[in-house]
Amino acid sequence: MLSSNRTCCILDYEERAKEVEEFTKTKLGVKGLVDSGIQKIPKFFIFSQDFLNNSPTKSTVNDLKVPVIDLGAIFGGGGRPRAELVNQIRVAAETWGFFQMVNHGVPKKVMDDLMMSTRKFHEQNKEEKMKWYSQDVSKLIRFYSYGYLHNISAPANWRDSLACNFQDSDLQQQILPQLCRDEIIEYTKCVEELKEKICELLSEALGLRSEYLSEMECMKCRSLFSHYYPICPQPQLTLGTTNHSDPYFLTILLQDNVGGLQFLHNNHWLDVPHLDGALLANIGDLMQIITNGRFKSVEHRVLAAGGGGPENGPRTGPRISAACFFYPSIPNIAKPYGPIKELLSHTNPPLYKEVHFKEYTTLYVSKGLDGTSAIPHFQL
Repeated sequence: MLSSNRTCCILDYEERAKEVEEFTKTKLGVKGLVDSGIQKIPKFFIFSQDFLNNSPTKSTVNDLKVPVIDLGAIFGGGGRPRAELVNQIRVAAETWGFFQMVNHGVPKKVMDDLMMSTRKFHEQNKEEKMKWYSQDVSKLIRFYSYGYLHNISAPANWRDSLACNFQDSDLQQQILPQLCRDEIIEYTKCVEELKEKICELLSEALGLRSEYLSEMECMKCRSLFSHYYPICPQPQLTLGTTNHSDPYFLTILLQDNVGGLQFLHNNHWLDVPHLDGALLANIGDLMQIITNGRFKSVEHRVLAAGGGGPENGPRTGPRISAACFFYPSIPNIAKPYGPIKELLSHTNPPLYKEVHFKEYTTLYVSKGLDGTSAIPHFQL
């Protein structure tokens, strides 16, 4: 776990409040700043050098490779026997907390179409995009920039997002942005089917019935966040996304080929390379809690994309990704989730107390993305 120390640069409260207010009034997000031609980023995006320099080093070990798991066996495409596949999932969830998936049943065209439509949404004319802008988290559909803008203890992230909260059912089609409506509907339908298969494999990896996690109804809801990371004029001063773990049970991520995503493994930041046609799964905080620490929720971050050149690095933006988060259904939002009883014994007592989703996310949001995990707050 990383210590936040001080994540932000020294910035007077009133000065930050004024900068944030001016920024939000534009309703144009981070891309609006870039389009205005700025050469220096606003101070409330700047991280302290103590925080950036205190981060674990980037790994230079060549044999550290992100696990890649072929799911062809469960989608009719051949592949390894199921028992071997379950073991691969177990090892990845226990030792890495994330893994890439190929032959996962989501058509490549569906993924490509979502990436293209996400780009179209974020790059459409500003008058249309402004209509979707909101910092109100209760809205089912909204375009926004960073959810913790008014948290003075942490800098903002260099990123814009389109958030679609599906809750317990499919969103009514007409409330989705027309530019990406069909693509979002088709992609989330496919990813929902994939999630069910992953739940079966994770259940079996724990030595439980394949239906166990599904019957817990801890992943009935889903939200899709389509992120756009504009080119940053000073990428060395900020982050696309602060290092964090996800406060959900499971995340399925689609990313383009720009790069910048890193996971923390053995105190080293490990690049997650683009793998054509692959999706990434990562274990969430609440999955770590219900498995009593067997499955690991690990920190990850996204580096800001520069425009290339010796000062900004070789990556060029914008970077585009889509994260689908899974969490309990509305009727179960206040249901307590703790270590699964079948996994406990005299030699393996519970490590965490029970917590319901709303309680966990309330704490998570209150502390903001400060580079620390919320899990320790619920340890016994």
